[in-house]
Amino acid sequence: MASFLIYIIDDEDITVQRLVRALSSSEEDSRVQGFILASEAIEAMRENPPDIVISDIRLKDADGIDLMNRIKSMAPNAAIILITGYPSIDQAVKATKKGAFYYLAKPFSLAELRKTVSDAKRFLTSQKHKDQLLEKIRKDGRLGEIIGTTPEMLKIFKTIKQVAPLDCNVLIKGETGTGKELAARALHMHSKRSSGPFMSFSCGAFTEELIANELFGHEKGAFTGATTTKLGLLEAASRGTVLLDEIGEMPLSMQVKLLRVLQENEIFRVGGTTPLKIDCRFIAATNRDLDKMVKEGEFRQDLYYRLKVVTLELPPLRDRRDDIPPLANHFARKAAKKFRKAAPAVGSDFVEALMTYPFPGNCRELEHIVERAVALSHKKKLTAHDLPPDLWLIQEPESNNRAAAPLKNMELDYIYDVYKKTGFNQSETARILGISRTTLWRKLRKMNINSGKLRQGDKKQR
Repeated sequence: MASFLIYIIDDEDITVQRLVRALSSSEEDSRVQGFILASEAIEAMRENPPDIVISDIRLKDADGIDLMNRIKSMAPNAAIILITGYPSIDQAVKATKKGAFYYLAKPFSLAELRKTVSDAKRFLTSQKHKDQLLEKIRKDGRLGEIIGTTPEMLKIFKTIKQVAPLDCNVLIKGETGTGKELAARALHMHSKRSSGPFMSFSCGAFTEELIANELFGHEKGAFTGATTTKLGLLEAASRGTVLLDEIGEMPLSMQVKLLRVLQENEIFRVGGTTPLKIDCRFIAATNRDLDKMVKEGEFRQDLYYRLKVVTLELPPLRDRRDDIPPLANHFARKAAKKFRKAAPAVGSDFVEALMTYPFPGNCRELEHIVERAVALSHKKKLTAHDLPPDLWLIQEPESNNRAAAPLKNMELDYIYDVYKKTGFNQSETARILGISRTTLWRKLRKMNINSGKLRQGDKKQR
């Protein structure tokens, strides 16, 4: 079976027949078809898109350059070889810009044509292998919502796939923003409990009393205001998975109660005396050093060992910088969908700037940076100029104080532009910039900006 389909289009029937015979005899891996009208070739493409098109620039019913656009729309990966008896540099440049693979001037030898076709085949084969590799990376470099192609992340993916079906407790360690909840969701998604609920609870957001109430629920009349029985999160997560986030923040007194739950698989509602069986898998996550906390008596050793049947340690983004480009592309598409915009391309200078930044906030910080860039940019491609000043400052050498002033002004200009685009909404501006409202207020004060005046006159008050 032929690997390549070649179309030859020329308004001279003799030329078409000669080229078809020549290529049919020499290109054993190809099927060659000839056409004297562009319209006939276009019609044939609807059923059988070609891999290679050899077309004269001047045709009876079409211009070769314009024909390229039609071909590209129907066979976007085709290699197009244009031939002409009236060669010119301008025409060659125009053809190349339009996407021609090669520009062949008449008269040419059959050997020259065969070499050009052979080059086109090698190009198409390499592109196919590249596409297959990218597809493999896309497929193997993603687990749920976790993106990663580095050895560190592929090892994490392998562990998740191995551990997910085992129904054992898992402890996920990692700095803030490394994707601990995403890893927990991936464990759930690939487990036997995937059809059940996935419920996340932050242990650092509540007091002991509220933690007990949220996890275990309460009986009617258990305390003032408890007018009805409340189902706890551990009951609601029946046949599912529970993520105990920020487990290192859980009070010691509450750790004792959690240990009993893990040992007995049962709970008591607040105010209740009857034990209730539960059926859920526990995953715990922390950015704290639990080993150190155990030694210092801040975390129960017995609970620690119950939780860490298997431990996943997520690397910080600075230790897997090669994941920054695919992550940036993923976050750009995600943000574009959120804002209902066309997804922008991610420019090389945009990525290069990101690659030099330490990302103390890890993947979450990268997502916010890319989201902000997509929100504020109106271009088809994100560039380094779409990044916040903090990242620009990383790029600049600290040579002398004279450079500091324009850089500072650049930062203030950027802050003002964001402030203006949000309709002078301080909360939204602070969110986009990734800073607190207090920090924003101080910067606005330094610029001597009065939001009330700006709303009326829209002028900088610096």
